[in-house]
Amino acid sequence: MIAHILGKVVEKYGSSIIIDVHGVGYEVVVAAPDFDRIGIGEEVELKTYHHIREQSQELFGFANLSAKRLFELLITVQGVGPKAAMAIMSIGESEAVRSAIANSDVVFIAQAAGVGKKSAERVIVDLKDKVGLPDMSIQRNSFGKSGDEALEALMALGYSLNDASQALANVPQGLSTSERVTQALKSK
Repeated sequence: MIAHILGKVVEKYGSSIIIDVHGVGYEVVVAAPDFDRIGIGEEVELKTYHHIREQSQELFGFANLSAKRLFELLITVQGVGPKAAMAIMSIGESEAVRSAIANSDVVFIAQAAGVGKKSAERVIVDLKDKVGLPDMSIQRNSFGKSGDEALEALMALGYSLNDASQALANVPQGLSTSERVTQALKSK
């Protein structure tokens, strides 16, 4: 599986970008907010979800690990495939989508192309308890470097954003990332 792509953007069209990695162009489908932020000629690193079907393979790219994890949760919902999940991810920043799910905002989720009210309700019912509420104190730059690497590490271990934030709440910021993760794991 392809876990991430690091290279230079050479082309943009539709909802895809072409990233040149040492002479090989990878087509990566990205959400609208990321598509708008990425410029031709920029070097980018995207976390990727490699979707393999009988007749095709597609790469879906995300600015950060939490956005990729949200996408992976979305495709676990019955009737929501990768294209519908990417449409949901395209209606706003990943934290706005996460917040809409956590706050049962059916109208916001139903704005996604090809996602009706029933599908939006199913997404909310299935994922509301899994996504957690976003911690607005966590600032992320445009390509996913969280202000808190320990938070990203805990999320990579399978913690929801909410659980990872709670685990780190009483851990001092001045420690190294590994020390903070160790203390957070001990507190759980």
